[in-house]
Amino acid sequence: MMGLSITVLALSAAMAQVAVPRDPVAAIPAQEGASPHKAPMPAPAPVIPAGPAATPLPPQDWSALPVLRFRRPVTPTTESTAFVAGLFGSGQCSGAARTRDGWQLTIDLALFATADGRIRRVTPRAIDCPTVEQYAAGLLLGAARDNIDLRGAASDIWYRTTMTFGWKA
Repeated sequence: MMGLSITVLALSAAMAQVAVPRDPVAAIPAQEGASPHKAPMPAPAPVIPAGPAATPLPPQDWSALPVLRFRRPVTPTTESTAFVAGLFGSGQCSGAARTRDGWQLTIDLALFATADGRIRRVTPRAIDCPTVEQYAAGLLLGAARDNIDLRGAASDIWYRTTMTFGWKA
């Protein structure tokens, strides 16, 4: 017990010798371009949804997902097809199939919707071209707003669909 009290006394004496500045902000070294009167703020932590509001990941096997039905037909525009064709033509992406009419690229997409029709997530299947994958997901998100038919959906669910781009050689 005597050893513990000596250690506490030694620690107290060491702490008494520590000088505490009157202005704690002045003790923080200034970063270049930072105000000398304000402490730098830490970067905010990323917000990660948790609990029941979090959107689940799509299942591994998409073949069991119901097909997404649209009220009005959805087809890629001439401009969106030209964008995709340009990526393949410049060699930034590969994987388009040669057809007798030119080239064709089909990408599979999964869409998570709530029973009341809100779209929570669109996930493209990887085709080794992240630009086209994300572009197709964005196109689907825009096309699906107020255009999906979820008759009979009793709960939040994943759906599957495909998007096909076709262009002349």
